[in-house]
Amino acid sequence: MRAGKLDRSITVQSFTSTVNDYGTPIETWTDVATVRAQIIQSSTEEYLTNGASDTTSIIFRTRYFGAVAPKSRIIFEGEEYNVREVKEIGRRKGLDLRCERKVSA
Repeated sequence: MRAGKLDRSITVQSFTSTVNDYGTPIETWTDVATVRAQIIQSSTEEYLTNGASDTTSIIFRTRYFGAVAPKSRIIFEGEEYNVREVKEIGRRKGLDLRCERKVSA
């Protein structure tokens, strides 16, 4: 994986539950890592449905790190993408993160 192709910055977040001072559980998203990524593919689904799709799909390629799971979330250019699939490239060389984002109407 060439470093020059990793031209985007993404933040990986995980859903955590903590307890506040009053003992009430609080569920929040916390930053796990900020990594460099390459956009492999954007969705052509919107084009095929003439813009009628309510989701946007994107695949990010990063160097391997073990802190991402299908329950994670990616922040890219201020938008939130839910991770749908994590695919390992080779033997821990990299990861393809298949993500999608709901588009508000």
